[in-house]
Amino acid sequence: MAVTVELIRALREQTSAGIMDCKRALEEADGDYERAAAILREKGMASAAKKSSRETNEGLIETYVHTGGRVGAMVEINCESDFVARTDDFKSLAHDIAMQVAAMAPASIGASDASEGQEAPSQDSVLLQQPFIKDPSLTVQDLINEAVGKLGENVRVSRIARFSLGE
Repeated sequence: MAVTVELIRALREQTSAGIMDCKRALEEADGDYERAAAILREKGMASAAKKSSRETNEGLIETYVHTGGRVGAMVEINCESDFVARTDDFKSLAHDIAMQVAAMAPASIGASDASEGQEAPSQDSVLLQQPFIKDPSLTVQDLINEAVGKLGENVRVSRIARFSLGE
């Protein structure tokens, strides 16, 4: 299948990857749109693994209060620069994760967050391992890895808090 400008544009709009990255992925996938999207996703995950050791001293605190005001969440999301922290993509990621915390009530951020002597938390109670509420085919960690690929910086969830009226 031929790689067309329309196909590159559609893939770029879906993944927010660069034009040349989309073109290369489509060429590698012989024009198969779904396979090209998977290639870009893998590339983003590889990029996330390379950047995971970088310091994350900037970021923002995002809040979400569910309709009716009975459930709310607050999250601290960090990145490497305040320039990235001010982008719409980063703000959207922070908002999505705050919604995830409000909806799914995770007990911890990662599996390694269990205190010494405690058993490891179940997959459903670990934020990064939960299926993303807007797209259950992705985990929250996959969502963050995609953001790392788009933003070009390490991104980390530092703290979460969930509030529910009467609890």
